[in-house]
Amino acid sequence: MYSKRAPIYQRIADSVRQAILVGDLHAGDRVPSVREMANRWGCTLGTVQRAYKELTLQGLVTCRPGQGTRVVSEVPTEEEISRRRIALIHQAESFLLEVLTAGHKPAEVEQAVRLALDRWRAVAQEPPNLPEHGLRFVGSHDPAVALIAANFVEVFPDYTFHLTFRGSLGGLIALVEGEAHVAGSHLWDTESGTYNKPFVQRMLPGQRVALLTLARRHLGLITPPGNPADITGLDDLARPGLRFINRQRVTGTRIWLDCQLRQRGLESGRISGYEHEVATHSDVARTIAEGHADVGLGIETAANSYHLGFVPLTTERYDLVLPEAVCHTAPAQALAGWINTEEVKSAIAGLGGYDTDETGRVEWVE
Repeated sequence: MYSKRAPIYQRIADSVRQAILVGDLHAGDRVPSVREMANRWGCTLGTVQRAYKELTLQGLVTCRPGQGTRVVSEVPTEEEISRRRIALIHQAESFLLEVLTAGHKPAEVEQAVRLALDRWRAVAQEPPNLPEHGLRFVGSHDPAVALIAANFVEVFPDYTFHLTFRGSLGGLIALVEGEAHVAGSHLWDTESGTYNKPFVQRMLPGQRVALLTLARRHLGLITPPGNPADITGLDDLARPGLRFINRQRVTGTRIWLDCQLRQRGLESGRISGYEHEVATHSDVARTIAEGHADVGLGIETAANSYHLGFVPLTTERYDLVLPEAVCHTAPAQALAGWINTEEVKSAIAGLGGYDTDETGRVEWVE
């Protein structure tokens, strides 16, 4: 039996699970639609979607386009479900025992798991449709965004938050094509000397769009510990013998780099490794930490995560981009209000490499 104090989505999942286990729902039976279940429980569609996702992860139901949600052909017993959870916990404990015995601290392990999840999100398969009562983020990789996504559904259990890292331009394109509610962007415009606004005006003309500032973050050159090559700036990238690791072309980091190289008259062909691209700031840091590159452009928090050197170059503004129609939805309003709290600002600042003085500020672009 479920507790009345449990979140609604959990109570819905428990009720369906119980119906399956006692035989009220049989293998192949269609589970009530999301809308039907939302009306029955008096909750949002997103809450039901989260409950069905929980049941899918437990191996009890399957969701197929055009066929709805159905009970799987072979339903695991309650004892089997419990055993699966226990086995997962045991696997996690074995991993923890191994890494803690090797001398790693719990905080280091937690950070490593977060970085691994970042890498998984960068290549994870994306859902085909936008959730009706949740937020789907597509945009530039940022550990602070990952932190917010991980905690948003805990603070607001009735909403969902799906995260995909695809670069700043990729995020804005997703907004244009209706594949996202929120984009994450830090695109520098050389003509205006500002971030994001000119790009939003060009790509979403005639629309009223909010730029919700997440933070200002420190961008620079990531080096091995101690900066053994004594790198001081971008001009050093053309130095013979240095191996560079680059970001993808659709990322704000790559766009900023290419602008800086043009201003300096520094041809990319002179930079060894310029053509080698990775998806995230964490990937840049990991490549250097593993000894496959000597320098890369990335944010300070990624360098800190791998205990690498960092040469600061600029401070950039990272905005969440939300069309006006999205801003009026309950999940977006919850997100905007929550980001502006001291709790979230302190959590972002705690990652290192961020300034949160402007966090939560909203600028409208028309």
